[in-house]
Amino acid sequence: MNRKIVVSIVMPIYNESKYIDQCLQSLLKQDYEFDLMEWIFVDGNSIDDTVIRLEKYREQYPDLIIIMNNPHKIVPCAMNIGIAASKGKYIVRLDAHADYSKDYISKCVYYLDTVDADNVGGVIETKSSGFTGNCIAKILSSRFGVGNSEFRTKGKRGYVDTVPFGAFRREVFSKYGGYDERLVRNQDNEMNYRIRKNGGKIYLSDDIHLSYYCRDSIKGIADMARKNGMWSIITMKLCHGAMGARHFIPFFFVISIIGLGCLGFFFKPFWWILSVELCLYLMLDIRFSLKIMSSIKELFLIFILFPIFHISYGYGSLVGIVKLFSKEYRDTSYIVPTI
Repeated sequence: MNRKIVVSIVMPIYNESKYIDQCLQSLLKQDYEFDLMEWIFVDGNSIDDTVIRLEKYREQYPDLIIIMNNPHKIVPCAMNIGIAASKGKYIVRLDAHADYSKDYISKCVYYLDTVDADNVGGVIETKSSGFTGNCIAKILSSRFGVGNSEFRTKGKRGYVDTVPFGAFRREVFSKYGGYDERLVRNQDNEMNYRIRKNGGKIYLSDDIHLSYYCRDSIKGIADMARKNGMWSIITMKLCHGAMGARHFIPFFFVISIIGLGCLGFFFKPFWWILSVELCLYLMLDIRFSLKIMSSIKELFLIFILFPIFHISYGYGSLVGIVKLFSKEYRDTSYIVPTI
């Protein structure tokens, strides 16, 4: 029996055993008609039991769930594989590290039908588990932590530069091309930039909700920040204009600390400038830590987490600059694949 597919959910997955059940349970509660959907999971050769868990759901919903393989492992390749195989009028890109409000899909479809936008998305409530994880979630929802990232800091509805994941009109990919397969990270930023650059619009709705599960350890958040900082620089080189100014503030912060510290050996007033800068940073750190803390114990950890996150991000950007000199990132003549 041929079904009329309106919505194709495409979800890149890799070693998602910890999150996949919770994610799927939220999808199974969606108020959008299942007969009008297909869920395409594109697996990057997981080495845990992610696919085994998915297979159990597919046994129950064989007409709904599709599992595909992504030999390249990275997200943009998974998205292009899934989009090419999809049949829907709308493509909704989801992530396994999240769960979704029961009206998530229906709200995305509503806004794609009623708003002049090529891509719509909602606001993220960042969550985690454990004491450290909850503190990390708070800094990732703070303007001091992540800048003017509207979807992370509960911004108001309207046209924006980017949204998390995204629900797209299908013609976006035939008109502008698929995802940039060079980008291990920031592929959503690049896609949204390309849409806007060509006259399209991105819309953020504050009544589309999802919960995203962030890292739950200091090592995990530092590693994430380092990789994000590195890929912000690489993305800037490969895709001019795709990254906003806020992505480079930690880089300039780290550079200023190193630069002013070194210059102070030759001209001591630079050390005074560095002292002023660090004092201002600490004042902001204290202010925002007090604003989001729930206990004295949280206050001390959040106070430490902010600089760990920012400095790790800035250090990652320095690593990114070094990587730009490698042969891998010299050629900028890449053309995104057509779908």
